[in-house]
Amino acid sequence: MQNEEKNLIPRTKDFARRIIKRYVALPKNNVVAQVLGKQFLRSGTSVGAKYREANRGRSKAEFISKIGDCLKEAAETLYWLELLSDENLISSSRLRLILGEANELVAILTTISKRARGDV
Repeated sequence: MQNEEKNLIPRTKDFARRIIKRYVALPKNNVVAQVLGKQFLRSGTSVGAKYREANRGRSKAEFISKIGDCLKEAAETLYWLELLSDENLISSSRLRLILGEANELVAILTTISKRARGDV
């Protein structure tokens, strides 16, 4: 495992903790905020769990598959964050950093996936 990939373990955990904080800050009396929030809470906290699972894969094929799952969760998190912003449920200024991190994680996971498949 390369250093960049090892650094993703604490990085994805920190990402999940930031997701949790954003979810907790959502208005409790707004049904849309709670529905979208639960979606981004699930996907955002799954990124790190899926990444750890991928690194415990029993074969290269399993690693590639599980990294793909991890990438899907990261991309889905971006979607929910964008919706929360579009619906003005979280201000874009409060989402700027977490959106940036989500985009970086998608880029890194895409590169890892391509390298593992031999596409790079």
